[in-house]
Amino acid sequence: MKIPFRLSAAALALAFTAGCAAAPASSSVSSSSEPASQPAATPQAEPAEEIRAMWISYKEWETMDFSSEAAFTEQAAQLMTDSAELGMNRVLVQVRPFADAIYPSELFPWSDLCTGTQGQDPGYDPLAILVEQAHSAGLAIEAWVNPYRVRLNASYPAGELAADNPAVLHPDWAKEVNGGIYLDPANPDVQAYIADGVQEILDNYAVDGIHFDDYFYPTTEESFDEAEYAASGTDLSLADWRRENVNSLVSLVYRTVKESSPTAVFGISPQGNPDNNYNGQYSDVGLWMSTPGYLDYVMPQIYWGFGYTLKSGSDRFAFENIVAEWAAMPRADSVALCAGLGAYRIGDGDGGSNENSTSQWQTGCNLASQVEGLRGAGLDGYALYRYASLFDNAAWSDLAAQECEALRQVNETQA
Repeated sequence: MKIPFRLSAAALALAFTAGCAAAPASSSVSSSSEPASQPAATPQAEPAEEIRAMWISYKEWETMDFSSEAAFTEQAAQLMTDSAELGMNRVLVQVRPFADAIYPSELFPWSDLCTGTQGQDPGYDPLAILVEQAHSAGLAIEAWVNPYRVRLNASYPAGELAADNPAVLHPDWAKEVNGGIYLDPANPDVQAYIADGVQEILDNYAVDGIHFDDYFYPTTEESFDEAEYAASGTDLSLADWRRENVNSLVSLVYRTVKESSPTAVFGISPQGNPDNNYNGQYSDVGLWMSTPGYLDYVMPQIYWGFGYTLKSGSDRFAFENIVAEWAAMPRADSVALCAGLGAYRIGDGDGGSNENSTSQWQTGCNLASQVEGLRGAGLDGYALYRYASLFDNAAWSDLAAQECEALRQVNETQA
């Protein structure tokens, strides 16, 4: 494995542009231990160019016109044109947010986002249009899948689950948490079903990759899967057993991607806090980074600003510190490290206790400064969360436009 050269947090701060604050010092996090069995590895070359991605989420679908193929195509083309003109080279498009799909599937019902009713066919294929429009704009496109989530809460998605929703077809696969519904991460049939869903996308669409976000185990409550844990007969602790369940899914999806389309990538965007990933969602990101056979890139969500400080006084999650912490983590030659940046913070700030937790997000250059900081730290790219925060930001339209112009300028230096 490699531990690439990385700048310290203090040196990293010197790379930031004037007017954007930074803070010194960084803590480190150790990589977790490896499981007894390792998945087969398929080495992946280092990216030929910096990854510059735009997240396009189900929140964008909520405001788009799905009423006709022509209307959707026009708006999809605008999404891709805007992203390309900003200097992006990739879009991460959410195609399955709630055990549903914005494409015709034999495994998942149509998303209610398409017609207002889960399971209802809009009469055309939105994903086919998105793939065509992305490639026409010169963008790679990854299909963004949420593996376990069926319902966020009792009221969203609205209405009844479709009869062919996997949670309806297989009620023993589904578990309720705080009004939400999730497929059971411990169930091998669930894991296979998720991988089959990935296979279906790769078989039917010329996507350039598969992308997962940070939703894995939805709770730390022992009661969530205590029966399954007891029945497993494992000698592992509950936490380690849950991590093994997630590892099993991640390695299975990786193999599925590589066996279906060796040039396609599989990446995951975990939370920016390594402790939350490991202890809260049972996601062993340190293992995935350091061991070939799990993913091609990791993209932690670094949604904090320069100098970000908790009420406790800790500045561990200040942008410059947490970037340095991630950059210092061991990773294999086959794994790229990128960062997710919070465009949704524009104008509103990040809620830190530091004096400039809001004002730095009102400079019109904060995201561009963060991009320069990532480059100074030796990262392989970034993604922006999300499209509407930059191109449909009614609350901060002028600031969003300024951030876009600053991003265009820093991206031109890498073109």
